[in-house]
Parts: sequence; structure tokens; C-alpha cells
Amino acid sequence: MSVSLRKARTIIRKTLEKGREMELKPLSVIVLDAGGHVIAFEREDDAAPGRFSIAHGKAYGSVMLGMAGTAQMQRAEAQAYFMAAVNGVYGGQVVPVPGGVLLRDRKGAVIGAVGVTGDTSDNDAAAGMAGIEASGLTGEI
Repeated sequence: MSVSLRKARTIIRKTLEKGREMELKPLSVIVLDAGGHVIAFEREDDAAPGRFSIAHGKAYGSVMLGMAGTAQMQRAEAQAYFMAAVNGVYGGQVVPVPGGVLLRDRKGAVIGAVGVTGDTSDNDAAAGMAGIEASGLTGEI
């Protein structure tokens, strides 16, 4: 199973809707496939222009490590040298914090990831999960 463009757009739309409902700062949302390639990205009006790279880094680390943002942050806190090495391997593209949400199929296989940025990391993750659930997919924070 893979994430279609239609599903990716639904995830983004519903994530942004949840962000507005929660009265979050302007969000940026990216959806990657299982190989770490961009399927879709949107940045709300007034979101900082650098948010693409942050959203990408959250999602990219999740999909490439098979580890959601919360688990990456815990790993970074427990073994900073490991995440530093990972970032070396991936050219500094990994942002190991909540807001990187793994997408899994019904059997538990990783099919992609969503990266959300703009508010606190926990709020980013909550909005992303709402978008994923609204699309009918399974997310892991």
C-alpha cells in the first residue's frame, strides 16, 4: 500500500483544519512516501518560509528511521551521539521532535510519514494525527 496524492491532500487539509480549530499558529504540513519522497506540502499564510525544511526533517527522520518524532526525541535525549550520527548519515535532514508522524498500513508496515510544524511540537503532532485519522490511515506519534 502507498499514500496516494488524494490521501496526502486530505491529510494536509484536515491537519490544517484541526490547527485552526485548536487556534494554533500557522502550520506547514508535508506528506512523504515510504522512500522519503515528497508527495504533497502546504504552508498556511503567514507561516515562516523556513517551515518546509522543518516539516520535511520531522517526516524524513520518521520514515527513514521507522521511528515517530516522539520516539526520536526520547532517543536523542538518551543517546545524543546516536542522533548526531544519524543526522550525519542523512546530511542534517533529521529533526527529532514530535510532529513527525509515521503512517502505517493495517499490517503495521511503514507507508510514509507526515511532518507538521508551526506551533509547539506536541500541538503539531496532535493536528497531524487528526489529519491522518480523518483520512482513514493509521498514524504513530
